[in-house]
Amino acid sequence: PGRPEKSRAGELLGAGVPALVVQGGNDPFGRPGEFPGEGDFELVEVPFGDHSFAVPKRAPVTQEAALTTVTDAVVRWAVSLG
Repeated sequence: PGRPEKSRAGELLGAGVPALVVQGGNDPFGRPGEFPGEGDFELVEVPFGDHSFAVPKRAPVTQEAALTTVTDAVVRWAVSLG
């Protein structure tokens, strides 16, 4: 956390196959804005989510809504591969 010079985006996106990146908006290990604007990937942000997609109790979204964002993205992406 806190070391953007050690980004792992290249590792995630360098496999040469389509990728789904689901990223918490408040992830201390990397934020969605750190990913390149284009590439063979889909980026889905979980608003207010941390590295494990947990959202603070004071967030304007519920934990259930955050997990729905994750599951909906995975289902949509997996179907798009077929």
